[in-house]
Amino acid sequence: MSQLQIFLFFFVRIISADWLSLCRCGAATHRSVSYHGGVPMATDIVAQLADSLAKTGVAEGELSYKGQGRKLDDAQSVEDMVKEIQDFKGLQALRLEGNTIGVEAAQAIAKALETKSEFKCCYWSDMFTGRLRSEIPPALNSLGDALMLAGARLTVLDLSDNAFGPDGVKGIEKLLKSTACYTLQELRLNNCGMGIGGGKILAASLTQCYKKSSAEGTPLSLKVFVAGRNRLENDGATALAQAFQLMGSLEEVNMPQNGINHPGVTALATAMQQNTGLRILNLNDNTFTEKGAIAMAQALKHLRSVQVINFGDCLVRPAGAMAIAESVSEGLPILKELNLSFGEITEEAALAVAHAVKDKDQLEKLDLNGNSLGEDGCKALKDFMEGLNMGDHLASLSFPSPDKLLKLGAKRASLIEQQVDVTDATKTAEAFLKIASVYKEENNEVKSAVLDSIDALLRKAFTTPAFQGYNFVSSLLVLLGLIKSEDKVKPVLVVPGHLHALEHVVRQDYFPKENVTVLQAFMSRERDSDSSKSVGSRTACVRLTQTAVLLVVIVTKERVQLRLTVVFLDDNS
Repeated sequence: MSQLQIFLFFFVRIISADWLSLCRCGAATHRSVSYHGGVPMATDIVAQLADSLAKTGVAEGELSYKGQGRKLDDAQSVEDMVKEIQDFKGLQALRLEGNTIGVEAAQAIAKALETKSEFKCCYWSDMFTGRLRSEIPPALNSLGDALMLAGARLTVLDLSDNAFGPDGVKGIEKLLKSTACYTLQELRLNNCGMGIGGGKILAASLTQCYKKSSAEGTPLSLKVFVAGRNRLENDGATALAQAFQLMGSLEEVNMPQNGINHPGVTALATAMQQNTGLRILNLNDNTFTEKGAIAMAQALKHLRSVQVINFGDCLVRPAGAMAIAESVSEGLPILKELNLSFGEITEEAALAVAHAVKDKDQLEKLDLNGNSLGEDGCKALKDFMEGLNMGDHLASLSFPSPDKLLKLGAKRASLIEQQVDVTDATKTAEAFLKIASVYKEENNEVKSAVLDSIDALLRKAFTTPAFQGYNFVSSLLVLLGLIKSEDKVKPVLVVPGHLHALEHVVRQDYFPKENVTVLQAFMSRERDSDSSKSVGSRTACVRLTQTAVLLVVIVTKERVQLRLTVVFLDDNS
């Protein structure tokens, strides 16, 4: 019995019957919402009250198995769950996220849902971990068929973090076209690997749902659409844009990391103009270029309700940023956040953006980090925002410089050691590259400061038992753009200081020789008069005299796999 349950038991025993009745009416109106196994209680009243108060984060009419990590393979494994679903009167929402559900288990759950006509919300993200992709469509078909049979009217369908690909979209195609989705308000399909094919199937399903529902006088009015990390690319995004334009009801669109270039961005921009109630637009980490950014800027002129714009890592460039600044200046009266980070924006364009937000009294955050501002540009931008009393709205503008390093004084090495968590290989690699970027071969003071700081940092790292050297090297290679990671990582701009620093550290006694071999295979500098030339910077094949080592590094979340092949290159290679 938990402490809360014990407290409630004695609390109920000592209070009057009238007060008990009041508590029962007020606090215990929620149904039992999560299956945790029965705990014997003194009275049914205490059990209901304890369960209700312990589950205050769960909505009324909701049954939750969230995050229980169950492996549900067959009907027997879900017997208790099925019984709870059957016994739950007025069931409106079912949370299955964080479990793994097989075909037979899904069919059993579906059977229990067939009578739940009041059902509205499917919180079914991350529920197929470890399952074969072929298992997912029949499982989804069973669940969808049950909802249609029940006469449910859905408002939320969340299937995020289920890597089901285009076939998984086919598993919900019939459901999306049915009357069950005429009332859908939120569709969340983040990180599902739909691809172009899945995006087209989804777009066609939404279009048909809209047309059928409109014919019956209740047009689909989808408000929230989330589909980040799905490899939709231009064709998938364009197909969805056509559906969005038709509906015109969207308030929130999140489609980051989809490999969309300016044709797809332009199609989305055209569609957004018809969704005049749009509040949040997140297209982070797609490639706008000037063309896409200018098209999106034009769309923003038609949108008065936008509060959050995230075009970070979208390569909007100066012309695109200037166009967006003009639209922001002319409209968007309730803008709260504007993210144009990592867009190759110059100082002039960044200042134009800052000018554009000066009268936005609801602004909370302006992010222009990672652009081509230089130290002077960062200072000018900070000064301008502070002059408007908006300095606290400006996101960090991290720009390392030799002066900043020297100003740390004689204790800089120990200060850096204290600030960097050397048990984290990625953070250590990031710190190394940031320090190395200010290296000046012609300035002995800066040169010594950089090398001393790096030596202190890496000596501490490599002598820390929890530090993983190969992970550090793989993180370096990812950050330098030489290999790709499963996780989305933005490579740094490689400067000569990085190579000088690497040449230094590989000669130090603290740096393991096996790691030297890996780095040497990826980076080599000609030791002749033209020392500025780097060899094979992005090919993982570099000349080591007349023989080169082709080293393929596969980075996963668990390990680094190495495969070595010796190849021969002639002098003209």
